[in-house]
Amino acid sequence: MNQPLPGASNALTFGILSIVLTVICCGPFGAIFSFIGLSSARKAERLYQMDSTNYSGYENVKTGKILCYIGLGIAGLLLILSIVYFGAIGALLYSVASEGGFQ
Repeated sequence: MNQPLPGASNALTFGILSIVLTVICCGPFGAIFSFIGLSSARKAERLYQMDSTNYSGYENVKTGKILCYIGLGIAGLLLILSIVYFGAIGALLYSVASEGGFQ
């Protein structure tokens, strides 16, 4: 009888949380959950590769890894967009201040 793969459901849960928290709350929390989910997936993969006949639920590991990578990508994209946004605001304020706009 196959037993559930330890860490597979954790990888899936953290993958879902990484996307949800990145989109709704903020990017850094999503990235943190992505790294935790990838770590859980890596441990579950090692366990599955050692003895694949005794475990079931490997598809949760694969899905969790994909979701973690998506969450990490979204968090990275939001980080880049934030840097560009605040850099543009800083450049605009600098150009206005250098022209004597703030007196």
